[in-house]
This record gives sequence, structure tokens and C-alpha cells, in this order.
Amino acid sequence: MSPSLRGPRLVSVLLLLARPISPAASEAAPPPLVELRRPPPEASGRSGSIDPDAATRAYLDTLSAGEKARSDAYFEGGYWLQLWGYLWSVGAFLLLLASGTSARMRDRAERLTRFKLLQAAAYSAQFIVAVTVLSFPLTFYQDYLREHRYGLSNLTLGSWLGEQAKGLLLAVVLGSLGLALLYAVVRRAPRSWWLWGSVTATALVAFVTLITPVLIVPVFNTQKHLADERVRTPILSMARANGIHASEVWEVDASKQSNRMSANVAGLLGTERITLNDNLLKRGSLPEIEAVMAHEMGHYVLNHAYQGLLEFGILFVCGFALMAVLFERIRRRYEGAWRIRDVADPAGLPLLALLFSTYAFVATPVLNSLIRWQEVEADIFGLNASGQPDGFAQAALHLSEYRKMEPGPIEEMVFYDHPSGKTRIHAAMGWKAEHRETWGAPAREPGSKPGD
Repeated sequence: MSPSLRGPRLVSVLLLLARPISPAASEAAPPPLVELRRPPPEASGRSGSIDPDAATRAYLDTLSAGEKARSDAYFEGGYWLQLWGYLWSVGAFLLLLASGTSARMRDRAERLTRFKLLQAAAYSAQFIVAVTVLSFPLTFYQDYLREHRYGLSNLTLGSWLGEQAKGLLLAVVLGSLGLALLYAVVRRAPRSWWLWGSVTATALVAFVTLITPVLIVPVFNTQKHLADERVRTPILSMARANGIHASEVWEVDASKQSNRMSANVAGLLGTERITLNDNLLKRGSLPEIEAVMAHEMGHYVLNHAYQGLLEFGILFVCGFALMAVLFERIRRRYEGAWRIRDVADPAGLPLLALLFSTYAFVATPVLNSLIRWQEVEADIFGLNASGQPDGFAQAALHLSEYRKMEPGPIEEMVFYDHPSGKTRIHAAMGWKAEHRETWGAPAREPGSKPGD
């Protein structure tokens, strides 16, 4: 149950440290594990059967009215932030174009070097810094003030600013190199750049996915081998049983940023790592941990990373084709004011970014649905792999701290890139109803009625 993916943010979750020391050493004993809460009567199977609808309702009703109102307000506020984030970015791009700032940044890059590749990189570094500065007020409200208002962030202002600086540095280094490569493709294929550019963009996404566990995550978090054998052993056993040949489980100190529980199996082509954050260890029972880790293993076993690259590639092709159609028409209309020479001119990057961000904003329901379908598949895999429906349901309740649990069907389709809490708990209870061995009720005699 990984957290939602929104926009081009650099992630912070994966890890490294040392092996457990023998109990004879002076190391303190591991803390006791959290116990799984007793499921509501409707989910226990005491009556001899389980009605998934009633069991789901009973689980949802364990949340107080205040908790529901708080998570609803937080999540629904995010709908408006998506709109304001899009409008803010459009304003920033237009300001860079209309004020002549973009053309001046291009001119500055050309004075620095005569090499086209380096000119594009130099312009891109300026562009990333400028957009970051222009977006800072909204970023500060959304990621610092609002997160603290809802009690979801553990970062001090200084720590938060430090993480923003790290993210900016990574964006400048990786972003300028990636954009320079894209502009090299545009120069080499001025007519079909949209096709080859989308292939290049997909390859860049794959590259970032490849290096994230081993290079990017350690910039934000400390990584270590999971030391607690009580947790490590069943996770590795479940991994081996599902064809994942891992010898380690990694733990990340995400609690320094927030109290959100999370885990993942991330990476590509040998950099994959089974990872969980320390919040899941501190707040989740072993059945919850197993259910969450089984879900994450589902993404790996079902090849969702590669499937996602293919889907993103198709979205890139459509978006880049749209940019190719519209860019030149708009450029010609404002050529005198914006001083953009052609599509290979880096000064046109704000216009390309405006067009693509508009396309991505309109395509949000499609993108959310693609991700949500993968999450549904991983949920079912996780239930079958772990056999922990109540652990799965109770983990979903933890996510209610920042996710609305009971959206309407249209609302879920448009705004949710993960199944809602209600959908997930219902899936778990439906699975449990079909697996009597998980709730221990005595088998009923043929012909008897529930409760006999």
C-alpha cells in the first residue's frame, strides 16, 4: 500500500545499515510487536459466515466521526490543490515567456558555451531553478503548512527547507541532463522529434526508477538492513514462495518526515529492494506488515514497473504528438514577443511544459485509473500471498489519516490513484468470506443455517 503518486516529486523511501547482533550481546532487545486488533464481530465469522458488506461497514465504523471528517477534509482539499497547482504552473510558464526571461536565459546559456548540448543543459538548470522559485509559495503552503496543520509532518522548518534544497539539487543535475538529451533528439529529428522524444522520455523514467533505490533515496533517508528476525523471516519466506530471490529486507527512517506507514519493492534490472519504513514497524502488527509487504511483492511479481513504463510510453507519445501539433502554431503567433526560434530552441521549453502539463492535467483520470488498476491487482495478490485479510483491512484503516475512506464511484474514478479504503476493506472481507480457515469458525453441517 504505497502512498499515492502525484506529480514529478522526488521520492523519499528505501535503505541500509547492519545485521542484528546476537541476543548475547549488549544490544537492547527489540521492542514488542504491535498486536493485531480483534476484528469487529461482523468480520469474525462467529455466526458461521461473513457478509463482506456488513464486515466492511463494521470496520469503517471503528473510525470516529472526527477522524472521518478530518481525512475527508484533507483529501478533498487535495482536489483543489491539483487545480491550483496546474494554474500556478501555467502562470509561471507564461511569466517566463511573456517577460522575456526565457529568451534571456537562452542567451546566457549561449554565451557560456558554443556546444548545443551544454547550452541546453545550462538553460534547463536555470529553468528548473526559476520554476522552483516561482512555485515556492504554493509548495510551502501545500507541503509544509498544510501538512503540519493536519499533523502529517514531523519536519521542522529547517529540515523541510533542507529537503527542498536536496530535491532542487537533484532536479537540476538529473533534469538538466535529461532535458539536454531530449533537445539533442529534437535537433537530430526535427520532423519526428515527438516520437523519438517520447521514447527518450520513457527511457529517462526507466533510468530514474533504476537508480532511485541505490542513489536517490539515500540522499533523503538512512537505510539499513531490517534487524528484527520476527519480521524479517516471514517477509523473506513469503518472497521466496512467490519467486522473489531476496536475501535482505531494508528499513528506512521515514518517521523523521512523517508518521505515514509505507513499503515498496522498488527498482529495475537488479536494483530491486524489499523495503518498509520504520512507521510500519512501529505502528503495524505483524499481520498488517505481512499484508502490506505481500501487496508490494505483487507489484514486482506482476511486472507492474515494466507495465507502467509501457503505459507511460503511450501517454508520452500522445502528449508529445499534441505538443508537436500546437507548439509551432503558438510560437509563430508570439514569435516577436517571446523570441523563440523553433522547437529546438531551449527558450521554448516553458511553452512545451505548458502544453504537456495541460495534457497531463486533463489526462489525470486516465493516469489515476491506470495506476489504480495495478493497485487492485496487487491487493488481490497480497491477500492470496499473505492470507491476512484482517491485517490488510486494519492497514487500510491506518491510511485513513490522509485518505478519504468512502468516496463516491465517480470521485474514486477521477481522483484516486489507489483504491479507496472502503474498496480495499471490502476486497479483504470478500476474500476472508471465501477462506473459512482464516477465521476459525467451525464448519456448518450441510443444510444448517448460519448461526445454528
